Amino acid sequence: MPRIRWRARRIASQIKHCVSMWVSYYKLVYSTFCYNSFMSWNLVVDTLTEPMFWLVDRVAKYLGPIMVVLVVMLITSVVVIFYTCLLPHLYNNRSLLTTVTMVIAGHWLLVNIVFHYFMAAFTDPGMPLQEIPEVVSICKKCIAPKPPRTHHCSICDRCILKMDHHCPWLNNCVGHFNHRYFFLFLFYLWMGTIYVSTNGYQLFKEHFYGMKNSPTYVFATTQFFYGYAPATKHRRLQHLVSVTYEDYCKLKPEFDCVDMCWVNGTYGRYESETIGQVYDHPEGSWYHHAVLYEFLICAAVAFALGALMLWHARLVTRGETSIEIHINKKERKRLKKRGLVFKNPYSFGVYRNWQIFLGFNSKRSFISHVIFPSAHRPVDGNGLKWKMSTYHQPSHNI
Repeated sequence: MPRIRWRARRIASQIKHCVSMWVSYYKLVYSTFCYNSFMSWNLVVDTLTEPMFWLVDRVAKYLGPIMVVLVVMLITSVVVIFYTCLLPHLYNNRSLLTTVTMVIAGHWLLVNIVFHYFMAAFTDPGMPLQEIPEVVSICKKCIAPKPPRTHHCSICDRCILKMDHHCPWLNNCVGHFNHRYFFLFLFYLWMGTIYVSTNGYQLFKEHFYGMKNSPTYVFATTQFFYGYAPATKHRRLQHLVSVTYEDYCKLKPEFDCVDMCWVNGTYGRYESETIGQVYDHPEGSWYHHAVLYEFLICAAVAFALGALMLWHARLVTRGETSIEIHINKKERKRLKKRGLVFKNPYSFGVYRNWQIFLGFNSKRSFISHVIFPSAHRPVDGNGLKWKMSTYHQPSHNI
């Protein structure tokens, strides 16, 4: 009886050993055919989310031209409303010298905005050539060598030199040859929104509160013509001065001889040549909505664009791109565990980084390359080979 029990235990152990051998064998076969030294959880996540990225890439590719048209239409609408609504308001409420100065400044901003937008949208950001002087890796999508700071854009389906990101508002990648145009477009467009919002704030306030707490009044100076009797007296409108109700209360004693009429949310009303008849201006309604639209869209874009511009200014200051900041962050953590400090090899200091990015080396070149539109090429090479800063490790005497 004890001998039979011993054989039963032996059979169970043999079955267990046989099963483990077959499992190990199949694991070895699977690893042999599916081995990948680059396998990691990041690769697994990328593989699982690939369908979502594919859908986003396709949508962004087809929405790009639509978004470019939308940008052009928004900028055009703001410019048209400025000329038809804000500029006459500035001319009537400010001196001639101030108005001329504001017009010159506005046209300077407009020229820079249009120039840098179209250059950023239609300039090729750059792609690797057949002969690459320095190769750092192989692109998994293109199956081609990649120079330093080059990354693959899934929307454009090619590698981009010094790629920062793919901008749907440009329908183009932001890379080595159009990065400066993109940033200056952000800067001048932000300045333009601040310019329009500042100059249109008073008029916006009058129209926004005009229906309730702060109505707008119009003083109409008149010229009298006497006929055969005082009852046939006529008058002709000379000019209109738009003021708020508070200003009207202050100025009323000085305008006893001036006729006053209320403008319901606009200053587009006027008086006819006959006393006592007031007609609504046919453009009053669209004028009111145009003023509100102009200020609200410029104020909203100013806040959003300001945050985006500050983010890219921070990247330029550190000598990085939107992709490199994440790569450098991982590298910094990795070296910190080993007791080392990471230094960005493409950063040459704050002032020098901006010089390289904007392409100036003197005050004169700053004016010609930054203040005014300029189509000069990047000064830091062709995007295939990059200069690297050198850091000296401090020596410690023991």
